Amino acid sequence: MASPPHTEQVNPLVEGLERLPVPATTLVIFGATGDLAKRKLLPAIYNLAHEGALPERFNVVGVSRRDQTDEEFRAIARESITLYSRREPDQAVLEGLLTRLRYVGTSFDDVAGYTRLATVLEELDAETGEPLEHAYYLSTAPEYFAVITKALDQAGLSKDAKIIIEKPFGTDLASARSLQAEVSKVFRERQVFRIDHYLGKETVQNILAFRFANTMFEPLWNRNHIDHIQITAAEDIGIGSRAGYYDQAGALRDLVQNHMLQLLTLVCMEPPAALESKQIRDEKVKVLEAIRPPSIEACKQQTVRAQYATGNVAGEDAPAYIHEDDVPDDSQTETYAALRLEVENWRWAGVPIFLRTGKRLARKVTEIAVQLKPVPHHAFQNAGSGSQEPNQLVLTIQPNEGVSLKLGAKIPGTRMKIRPVAMEFRYGTSFVSQSPEAYERLIMDAMRGDATLFTRNDEVDAQWSIIDPVLQAWREDAVPMSAYPAGSPGPSAADELLGEGRSWRGL
Repeated sequence: MASPPHTEQVNPLVEGLERLPVPATTLVIFGATGDLAKRKLLPAIYNLAHEGALPERFNVVGVSRRDQTDEEFRAIARESITLYSRREPDQAVLEGLLTRLRYVGTSFDDVAGYTRLATVLEELDAETGEPLEHAYYLSTAPEYFAVITKALDQAGLSKDAKIIIEKPFGTDLASARSLQAEVSKVFRERQVFRIDHYLGKETVQNILAFRFANTMFEPLWNRNHIDHIQITAAEDIGIGSRAGYYDQAGALRDLVQNHMLQLLTLVCMEPPAALESKQIRDEKVKVLEAIRPPSIEACKQQTVRAQYATGNVAGEDAPAYIHEDDVPDDSQTETYAALRLEVENWRWAGVPIFLRTGKRLARKVTEIAVQLKPVPHHAFQNAGSGSQEPNQLVLTIQPNEGVSLKLGAKIPGTRMKIRPVAMEFRYGTSFVSQSPEAYERLIMDAMRGDATLFTRNDEVDAQWSIIDPVLQAWREDAVPMSAYPAGSPGPSAADELLGEGRSWRGL
């Protein structure tokens, strides 16, 4: 009997969605002369052009309140790309991209401006000879999200289009639901891409690969073997010129509600049936829904808020937060936040997860530390090894992306003495290719229609449901405001959060 034809076996978890084509698209950037567009979006688009990743028929239309010509916008784009691109611009590629840029100057609530935008989009379609898909990137202040959404609909520009919305999506649960109500009047969920640039980072995506492409970790990835998890997003800088935004947001809204809870879901989610948008986001939502929102009373034991005082960072004096430019002298905005959460399901019951983030800390680092339980019997104490440290797995997201595993190993010599050593893998030394910027991946995925790395509405809702009670407790001063010197690891109250026998990883 003849052998059956060979069929290639494809692992759905690593198959990926890069096979989806990128349709001919006109990308419209609202807020095209703002800081985000200049530092991130325009350089990302250039690097995609350099890689040959953009569709053959592709255009960019910048929309901003500034009154200027196409050529003036192209000059801004040229300067931004030259300054902020991750690679030295190739002039031929750059000039080719710039010819695809157009500009419309208008306020975001001006009906006439959207009429001019519609005319430009029609002209670009006519040049191509076929209708292009339209993707609208809202790189504006959050108060304009609903305004732009409504105006696009009234101008007849929303049908079959995609809309990419920057964070923050709301400032609390009520405002997030209100914004979603406005967006859903115009766009279906499959058209909406709520961007969280952390999810576009290579090392964040590698959490999935690390967990689900290596069978050695799966038997340990549960409450039976893991003592606790620490997720840290520390910065050594202050707020710079962002006081207008930051003093209204604070550390909890700025990083915990979005970036850090997203990292938590990737670490704790169950294996999805396939590496596809719906399956992955379904599993992430399950994690968020398994976290019980803390009561105001529980917030007293499970949360810490603090504000940096005068200190020293990298050998230089640093002012207190309330002495930063444009910060009110009586500001009660937290620059540091720490939380203790638990995912109440079969896999993670009883395993505390600690989150901390802050400005003006000892160093800049974003990492996930998974600490395993100690060995049940210390067989080497009689040999003079002392207390044996538990194994710890650390996934570093920035600045030195990689993975390290702390193990116990024998020190060379005649005695059986154990010392912790680290087995390390660094992306920078293991891969020759340069990692793309997060926005490069996210812009491509949005145009492609792949929502895997974007947050779904029920994810946003679940995130705010966890954070809202904390915001309320802090507003009511149920949790006192602590202080920490600039350049330090943070407030002592955060050490108490971990409980006896545990400590934060050093900064």
